Parts: sequence; C-alpha cells; structure tokens
Amino acid sequence: MDLIAATDSLRRNPWLSYPVAIAAVGVTLAIRFSIGEALNGFPFLTFLPAILISSFLGGMGPGIVAACLTGYLVQKYFLPPIGSVWPGSIEQWVGLSVFILNAVAMVGLMCVILASYRKLAELRARLAEFNHTLEGMVEERTAALKKEVAEHEASQAQLRQLQKMETIGHLTGGVAHDFNNMLAIIIGSINLAERRLVGTEDPRLVGSLKNAKDGAQRAAVLTARLLAFSRRQPLAPEAIDANKLVGGMSELLRRSLSENVRIETVLAGGLWSTFADLSQLENAILNLAVNARDAMPDGGNLTIETANAELDDRYARKHTEVDAGQYVMISLTDTGTGMPPDVIERAFDPFYTTKEPGKGTGLGLSQVYGYVKQSRGHVAIYSEVDRGTAIKIYLPRHLGTAKDGKLALDAAAPIPQGSNNDIVLVVEDDEDVRHMTVDSLKELGYFVIAAASGKQALEQLDRQPRVDLLFTDIVMQEMNGRQLADMAIAKAPGIKILYTTGYTRNAVVHNGVLDHGVSLLAKPFTLEQLAHKLREVLDGATQSRR
Repeated sequence: MDLIAATDSLRRNPWLSYPVAIAAVGVTLAIRFSIGEALNGFPFLTFLPAILISSFLGGMGPGIVAACLTGYLVQKYFLPPIGSVWPGSIEQWVGLSVFILNAVAMVGLMCVILASYRKLAELRARLAEFNHTLEGMVEERTAALKKEVAEHEASQAQLRQLQKMETIGHLTGGVAHDFNNMLAIIIGSINLAERRLVGTEDPRLVGSLKNAKDGAQRAAVLTARLLAFSRRQPLAPEAIDANKLVGGMSELLRRSLSENVRIETVLAGGLWSTFADLSQLENAILNLAVNARDAMPDGGNLTIETANAELDDRYARKHTEVDAGQYVMISLTDTGTGMPPDVIERAFDPFYTTKEPGKGTGLGLSQVYGYVKQSRGHVAIYSEVDRGTAIKIYLPRHLGTAKDGKLALDAAAPIPQGSNNDIVLVVEDDEDVRHMTVDSLKELGYFVIAAASGKQALEQLDRQPRVDLLFTDIVMQEMNGRQLADMAIAKAPGIKILYTTGYTRNAVVHNGVLDHGVSLLAKPFTLEQLAHKLREVLDGATQSRR
C-alpha cells in the first residue's frame, strides 16, 4: 500500500497535522522519562523520530513545530542547568547547533520527498488521462479504419463488377456489329419482297414473310439491347423535363401493363431538367415497368417517382463509377416478389434472367444499365424478397431549359417516296449490304450510284456532275465514313450526308453522343426508316453537312 497516499489527508488538514506533531513529541518525551537512567546522553537523538514523523505527516510546518518543541524540552529537562532553556556551555551550543542542522535537513529532505511524490502523482494522473484519451482516439480511429476498410472492400467489389461489365460489353458490342450487318440484309430483303407481292401469291408465302420479318425484328431488338449494354449505341441527347416525359407515358404504360397493376406517379415540384436521349430514356422506363409487371403476377402497385438528388463525395467513394454532383432521379417501385442479394448482384448481366424459358431475354436491365452509364448517370437497385423492388435512375442535371418535345414512340407516318431527280451515292464495303441498300433506294424511286470504298466514292463524285446525298457506312477499310464525308464536302459543298453503321466508333460519336449536326441511321434499318430519314435529310429537317 502507498503510505504517502494513505496519509495524504493529514497533510491537507493542518488543524489535524499540527496536533499530531505535538502529540508525537509528547509521546517521545513520556518514553524518555519512563526510561530514565537507562538511556543516558544523546537526548536530541531520542526526539529525531518524532520530528521525522511530524514532517512526514504534516510537511514543513508541523516538522518545524516538532523540532522547536524538541529543542525547548531537551534544553529544559535533559541538559544542565535543568530548568534553563539556554545552553550552559560551548559543548551544549555545539550540540544544539548540530541538532538544528539535522532537524532542518530532515524536514527539508522530507519536504523534497513529498514534493517529488506530488509531482509524480500529477504526472501519473496526466499519464492516466493521456492514456484514456489515447485509448479513445485509438477506438475512434479503429472504428474509422474498419469503416474505411468496409468502404474500400465495397469499392473494390464495385470496381470488379464494373470491369466485368466492361469486358462483357466489349464482347457483346463486337457480336452486335456483325449481327447488324446480317440483319440489315435480312430485314431489307424482306421489306422489298413484301412490297413486290401482287396479291395473288399463296397465303402461306405472305405468312412466311411475316414470320421472318417478326423474327428479324426481334433479333434487331436484341442486338440494339446488346449495343445499349456495351455503351456503343449512338445517343442524340436533348434537354428533357422528366415530369412531362413520365406524365406523357402514363397512358402507354397502362396499355402495356396488366389491368391489375395500379400505376401511381409522384412528380417533384421544381424538378431540374436533364440532358439525355429521349427515345432511349422512354425505352428504359418501359423496360423497367414491364419487369415490374412480371414481378407482380397477381397484381400490385407500381409507383413512378421523380426527384432532384445530390450524390455526395461519400456516396461516390462507395460507388467508384459515380461522379459526385446533382442528378435528376427517376425511380420505379413495385410491390412484387423482390430479389435476393445474389440476384441483385447479377441483375445487370446480359442474358441473366430468373424468368421461365421463353418469358424473357435477360437483356432488359442490361440495356437500361448501358444506356444510363453511357449518359454519365447511375442506376441502383434496392430490393427485399416478398416486399418489392425499387430501381432508381440518376441522370446528370442540365443547366438549361427543357424542351416540350413529343414522345419518340409516335406511330410512323406514311412512307415517303423519292424521285429520279434525287441522286444518292451509296458507299458500303459489305457487298450484300450494298446491293440490298441500292435495291431499297431504287424501290423508293431514287437515282442511285454505288461505291465499295471511299476511294471509289470520290471517283464517282469526280465523274458525276451532281450528287444530292452521300449515304455512307462509317466503319470501312482505309478511309472511314467521316473522312469520306469531309472530302466529299470539299468537292461538292452542297452535298448532304447521311451516315449508317452497325457499331459506333469515334468517327461521328464521341463519349457516346452523336456529334452536333450529324445525321445517322443505325443498322439494321427497315425500308420505312430509310425512307423517312432520307426525306428528313434531303428536305433539310436536320443539319447534315458534317
């Protein structure tokens, strides 16, 4: 046990320590008298323990009191002449002086010891406080590190998922390119065959053509979704008011979904505008709504909500592919079967589906994912089994006024026809696609010139006095479509340009967005789409000189 600490209360109470000092000297005096002749000489030495105890228990004050009282009693009762308090000889003065020096040294030394102890106690207290503070800091930092580790692991998982999606995207994009060229031939040929029917054919022939056309169109939809997932589709973004878009799609969604699915829209006031491709955003909302319907076979509620959202730096650190900033959020929430975590993790993978065979392709969500990422946005899934699913699309805020543009889902107008006065130069390095395109244009009434490469096209421009429109593939050997268009404009400044491709690269599309003033008809295209786009460019409805 710490004796100094145990007796510290006496030092803090002088009214108690002084009586203790006097009592210590009194007890020593009584002992000296009781011993009597047995202890002869050295009277000062007998009282030194009392002085030591007094200075230990009370400090300097009680120690000095004990020393003074000792000197007085010794001089009066133990040194001759008895009864006098003053030394009677030089030897007595020397003895008193030695006693005083010893007493002062003893009291001083004890005070130094006590002061050192108090300093040590303060240091221990400060050390204990520091240790307590340090332990708190360590616990706090440990918790922060655990959180950072968890966020890092989540970020790494997000990064691995993103890399996997990028790899799959490159693969699917390449596949879609080859398929689009083949589908362009198939769809164009079927369209031409339908137009050349005279009505006296075997009805089974008409049915076969219709079946072939339906199958080719489904294949075209699949390749379009693959391009969307791989972020290789050309986007033509514009300022969009998401509230007007969702409100305008309500009737379409009610026709597309079951009667037992109740649709509710919650539109935010003061909603920001966003910059996105209108038709692709409509397709994304429609895809998500159809998925929600399939998740509610017995009916339920589908809530479509818009809101302004801000994704902060903390959210961006947890989702490495997200840029912090302001977004317009469109969410679709259903009350369906929900998804377990392992399904959520693979939900955006192409061809992954939990539906029965023949009920889905597994490309709906992957198309939405690719479109949103190509639009520099973010998509997130929140789901609980038997509770429902919420899918939120975040598109970057646009600082400008949104257009009132009508939905891109309007029915097609009648097919416009061309004439021999409209001269079209077709440039396509795939021979079968080139023949099909030339036949289609002739069927529409245009005067057509064909070229298999950019070099041949420039030679045709030199020979032909007038060409109204250059219809060129983008991806070609030696000279791409954009390079050809620039040289063609130099030769014939009035010529108009229409590009076509089954797989976009950086010739006319940068960062996933179609260059300003560029007209593009993506493969595979139908005869109707070709007719409308040609008239649109020739009649000057779009800028098409670059």
